[in-house]
Amino acid sequence: MAVTCYTQEFKTPIAPSRMFKALILDSHNLMPKIVPQGIKSIEFIEGDGGAGSIKQTNFAEGGHLKYLKHRIDTIDIENLVCKYTLIEGDVVFDKIEFVAYEVKFEASSDGGCMCKMTSEYHTKAGAELKEEDIKQGKDKAMRLYKVVEEYLLANPSVYA
Repeated sequence: MAVTCYTQEFKTPIAPSRMFKALILDSHNLMPKIVPQGIKSIEFIEGDGGAGSIKQTNFAEGGHLKYLKHRIDTIDIENLVCKYTLIEGDVVFDKIEFVAYEVKFEASSDGGCMCKMTSEYHTKAGAELKEEDIKQGKDKAMRLYKVVEEYLLANPSVYA
């Protein structure tokens, strides 16, 4: 099994605690509301959102994915860090055993934050991931972050 790591980050004018609440703690409520054309629902199928919980994202009809399941490994509310693992999906698992993620929200001097995400793709023996497959997933994640940023800018009292 090979492991391929990627790191990406972006700066936002939104406070780190608001981004953490929107993208980590309350994403199951927020995402279907602000991107209904992409995400139909997000449900906890095990647990209550804490470590060990399993969260299933159900995508809207017509997309190339129907669902993904993530296991929340750790949530550090004090330090605004979440580690979770993609454990199941209807398309991606022909080459991948799992994908481990770490997302951090760090305060910046201007009141905003730096969002940092590390992804570790653990591939099945003999399987090779294509750069464009990973880039496609990273681009979708960045678009979601930007949609959340825009929503929070337009609604300054949400998650304040």
